[in-house]
Amino acid sequence: MAAPTNADVMFEIKNSFYIGNYQYCINEAQKTKFATPAQQLEKDIFMYRAYIAQRKYGVVVNDITPSSSSELQYLRMLAVYCSGDADKKQETIASLEKKLQNLDPDDRLLQLIAGLIYYLEENYDAVLRLLHKSNHLECCALAIQTFLKINRVDLALKELNYMKEIDEDSTLTQLSQAWVILCKNGEKVQDAYYIFQELSDKYSSTPMLLNGQAAALLALGKYDEAEPLLQEALDKDPNCPETLINMIVLSQHLGKNTEVSVRYLNQLKDSNMDHPFIKDYKTKEQEFDRLVKIYSPS
Repeated sequence: MAAPTNADVMFEIKNSFYIGNYQYCINEAQKTKFATPAQQLEKDIFMYRAYIAQRKYGVVVNDITPSSSSELQYLRMLAVYCSGDADKKQETIASLEKKLQNLDPDDRLLQLIAGLIYYLEENYDAVLRLLHKSNHLECCALAIQTFLKINRVDLALKELNYMKEIDEDSTLTQLSQAWVILCKNGEKVQDAYYIFQELSDKYSSTPMLLNGQAAALLALGKYDEAEPLLQEALDKDPNCPETLINMIVLSQHLGKNTEVSVRYLNQLKDSNMDHPFIKDYKTKEQEFDRLVKIYSPS
């Protein structure tokens, strides 16, 4: 992964995390030593976030002790939330809300972690209230994801323009632009494809970027071109939920046997039982069964 000549010393670690190259992020963080404690801390923050993204929650929970910095404690909280049952999740949220009562406006990491937890809780109002007027690119990107989740593309576009004012060339800004274009699903969808492709060519081809390219091709109806990209993403991470969901959709568009999409669905259930797609699917199954009982002959 090549960094620009004027990049900060953390560029490769941060950028690899942003594009979903989590193992590379971890590897770089583990082998790199920085000159200042602040840089060492930032490096550890991205390393543990990458472990969380890989769903290796135990590593984070066990590594971060009560004597660790407050910033690392936020990551431990996120790992506990992601790995816990309903009761543990509620305990984490209660603890989080106590911390937010005395929120330092400059504590951007707490804002971001709290925003992520609220996003996972589907408490989108709380996310947007928390991140309102933040000038931190990651917080802006999360706000954009939240606006898109509630179908407010207009507000996502406004936030994107703000990100461009801060740093138009940032990887986060480029990714956010591609997300917004995809959700608008208009004549510029091809531009989203090019953004994902350029990032893949410039840095590294990851499941996140491959799924972005494939999603753009699916929106353009170019199903045959999307298939090898999704297969490559599946080879890189067989349990990536976005890849499996896109494979389910693609299989239906290509007219493949029902067994193919069912296989991907079962794989998604096995590896990502709590994914929103699976929860929604189960709800629809239950509703279908209820309707069958109502209208079946007595």
